[in-house]
Amino acid sequence: MNPEPKVGIAIIITKDDQVLLMKRKGIHGQGTWSTPGGHLDFGETPEQCAAREAKEEMGLDVVDIQFRSVTNDIFETSGKHYITIWMAGKSALGEPTIAAENEAEEIGWYAWDALPSPLFLPWENLLKENSYPPK
Repeated sequence: MNPEPKVGIAIIITKDDQVLLMKRKGIHGQGTWSTPGGHLDFGETPEQCAAREAKEEMGLDVVDIQFRSVTNDIFETSGKHYITIWMAGKSALGEPTIAAENEAEEIGWYAWDALPSPLFLPWENLLKENSYPPK
């Protein structure tokens, strides 16, 4: 158990009426679906981190990145606590690819009313707490 919360940044990438999701791979959240995201690096802004994670995980350049929300995410079984800062942006050009094979096993565009499951805890919390997507 880590007694100190960590800061995660997640980027909601939309196109038309769909959201880009990845099936997570690795120890943290394996097999669950979420948006690209990761740890905030020292000296980095949330916008910079969101852009970096989208590029590293999906090979996409994201524009018009804006703050959306914050969730408080406690992973009871693994003893992890994250404050997740949610950003949103649009894909500039190109199609997403799995750019980080150690972090994603599948990616795709999904309609808001047809999201895959199971959902990664922070994404599930955002959807529950904030009635995402915006109307």
